[in-house]
Amino acid sequence: MSAAPFTFAGVMRGAQRSIAIALGLAPFGLVVGVLAASKGLSLTETGLMSALVFAGASQILALDLWTHPAPVLAASIAAFAVNLRMALMGPALTPWLERLAGWRLWANLALLVDQGFALAIAESRKGERDGGFLFGVSLVLWLSWITCSVIGHLLGVAFHPPRDHPLFFAALAAFVSLLVPLWRGRKEALPWLIAALVALLVARIAPPGAWHVVAAALAGSLVGAWRETRRMTP
Repeated sequence: MSAAPFTFAGVMRGAQRSIAIALGLAPFGLVVGVLAASKGLSLTETGLMSALVFAGASQILALDLWTHPAPVLAASIAAFAVNLRMALMGPALTPWLERLAGWRLWANLALLVDQGFALAIAESRKGERDGGFLFGVSLVLWLSWITCSVIGHLLGVAFHPPRDHPLFFAALAAFVSLLVPLWRGRKEALPWLIAALVALLVARIAPPGAWHVVAAALAGSLVGAWRETRRMTP
């Protein structure tokens, strides 16, 4: 079996294609930086968080929950639930990744985000299979994300926006934006409804933290799996 292509030309094509996406993500990265500053994180901590986590929705969720002492377990479980969608992206990118090895494979997996995945799928329909393309997209998005979050932190330290500033609506807006591309019509509404009801109930009775996020994710998943099982049963 021949090695999958991973070329410098592919990296450059991916980098060029990702510039517009990076510009679109810039305000989101700035918000993460401002939120981090409002929670008392240092500039170094903010940069490291964006570099190591590189997941805007999870970072906003963790920052929204951030207190002293930090609820590490609750935030970690909630972030895990939010990022479960990533587990479905790897198999979809099999044509890009199946024959890559070493750092080329792990770098692509480590830097994979929703926007890079969507662009890769769109390009694969045109015949693109160069692993370097996917890496180029992800690398530019990663670097711009770190840069924007650091700039956001500096802005947050300089201006100290109040906690009720409209800017902090970004936490809710981020999760709503994740739901939009997942909606497949009213026939799939039941798992969504159950998840919403469970989230509201658990938020009222559970201790502080993100347990309502975890409970809603589990409830919605179980109902969805049950519906699929019924459809497959003769």
